[in-house]
Amino acid sequence: METDCTRDELRGNGVPVAPLPTGTRLLHIGPHKTGTTSIQGALFAARGEMARHGVEWPADTRHPMEAVLAACARTGMMGDTRPTERHWERLLEAVRATGRRTSVISSEFFADAPDDTTVERIVGQLGGERVQVLVTLRPLARIMPSQWQQYVQNGLRMGYQDWLTHMLRKPPYDKPNPSFWRRHRHDRLVERWARVVGAERVTVVVVDDRDRDGLLRTFEALLGLPEGLLRPAPDAANRSLTLAETEMLRNLNKEFRANGLPEELYSQLVRNGAVMHMKNTCAPGPGDVKIRTPRWAVEAAAGIGAEMAERIGATGVRVLGDLRLLSAVPAPGTDTGADPRLAPEAAAQALYGALAAAAAAPVRHTAPARSRTVHQTSSGELVRVLGHRCLRRLRLR
Repeated sequence: METDCTRDELRGNGVPVAPLPTGTRLLHIGPHKTGTTSIQGALFAARGEMARHGVEWPADTRHPMEAVLAACARTGMMGDTRPTERHWERLLEAVRATGRRTSVISSEFFADAPDDTTVERIVGQLGGERVQVLVTLRPLARIMPSQWQQYVQNGLRMGYQDWLTHMLRKPPYDKPNPSFWRRHRHDRLVERWARVVGAERVTVVVVDDRDRDGLLRTFEALLGLPEGLLRPAPDAANRSLTLAETEMLRNLNKEFRANGLPEELYSQLVRNGAVMHMKNTCAPGPGDVKIRTPRWAVEAAAGIGAEMAERIGATGVRVLGDLRLLSAVPAPGTDTGADPRLAPEAAAQALYGALAAAAAAPVRHTAPARSRTVHQTSSGELVRVLGHRCLRRLRLR
């Protein structure tokens, strides 16, 4: 059964959402922290049902990150294997195999495309005039704390207050994370892609955090899918870290860098070991302190949001939702005055995650070892060494 492109769906705000033409290749480019992981999980989980309605999910994973990183000439996460052009070619082959049917490709890393030439190449390889670009947006004030802790999960050592100062008050605003404004200067992002595909083939969806399933319903309407087909796919590994968890990791990052450990260790033992296991096994409680953005930064972000909303509105792209949300100032959260303290269970699970990762995939050093005493050795390396010694003793027994 092919996608029905003759009907209009009504969203909660009463604005009609016209489905995209049959055969569209819908390219969702994020950016980061705008509901991308939740929509990718829902689309991947429903791929079988979507196919029965004429919509294909060509990727063989929830998120074809390596393919998109290769297409955008980006390296992977710290310590990960560098993506290759073959990753991108495999995704292109899967997209071409969908033929004339509608398909959807989603990755927030498309927002990292460095220039118009890269955007033009990506669009051309994915189908040229068949490509429709979808951008999901949230207010900067809500994005910034999530993006900071994500950068910390990739090795950042700078505290939140200092990071905000660099991003908002220190021109040219490109240190320590030059990717931030490439992703989150949303007006320029929309303009960059509209220059290549044309404003008539760009749709901007302003995510309203008060409507938890609103983004799912919007995707259904655009793809001509029955309402309710896309359902949330819980993913504990995608939860944000609490302030205490982030500070623990940030201090570990300092030790890691100071001791010159190879990045491969960070990928395997820290991000995909300690942090991943902690997130999967420990849910934040009501007493955990969240990352709070100071008022001056919230107001600065709202001002930038107002500028971006005005420029996006002037591009002529289709906008679904209320652009005024981009400049809304969130109500201040309750400050309990409590110190951010890491729960013993979370610390134990993080340590176990690192040990389990070491046991499952022993890591070989890529840098020459240096002779050090125990007191001169970082906690991260001690965990690795002790883990291997324990394993050897168990095998001997």
